[in-house]
Amino acid sequence: MLTDYLPHYRIRLRTERLELRLPDLDDLVALADQAAGGVHGPDFMPFVVPWTDAEPVERGRATILWQLRAIASSTPENWAMPFVVVHDGQVIGMQEVTAREFKVTREATTGSWLGLPHHGQGFGTEMRAAVLALIFDGLGGDYALSASFDGNGPSAGVSRKLGYQADGIEHKTLGDVRRIDRRWRLDRAGWEAHRTHEVAVEGLDAAALAMLGLDAPPA
Repeated sequence: MLTDYLPHYRIRLRTERLELRLPDLDDLVALADQAAGGVHGPDFMPFVVPWTDAEPVERGRATILWQLRAIASSTPENWAMPFVVVHDGQVIGMQEVTAREFKVTREATTGSWLGLPHHGQGFGTEMRAAVLALIFDGLGGDYALSASFDGNGPSAGVSRKLGYQADGIEHKTLGDVRRIDRRWRLDRAGWEAHRTHEVAVEGLDAAALAMLGLDAPPA
């Protein structure tokens, strides 16, 4: 079985409405379909790399290749878990968690997107809450990090709702335009104070933890 070789594929995050899991090939096709259908409006680019500025088939292809690269290049010291987000049996988007030297830093970074038909229904908050439970409860993390460009009100709103605090800015470029990327940081106390979703973390056994550079579950 795949999980004999990639045990982190056993990990499942379940909320009231959602399941998050690492994608199989069918999941990748469904995720590509969401990307091809669009993930944001035409007037604002929310990504540092403007991968959505392409024809539908190219967006879908880029999605599949990016997910495969993220999984294939992960190591215990520098890992990525690009979960697909499933609602009522349908893949609706993706929620990524990445970390470098997590065993030492105890911090991880999240990023996400949803297919356009699934915006405005609270899924963004719920899927971020799912991976925060993984970071803090499952892996014993101390901090979760995120970022959003100025003008990305929905992403910033999710961060504020879940207890993140502003953590400075960076300047990024899109073509010849300078943009402000606002960093967000959530510590354990802030997460505990803003928990609004029950999350079940499944499959996080010793073999899966080893894939993420950890020797044992948190105390």
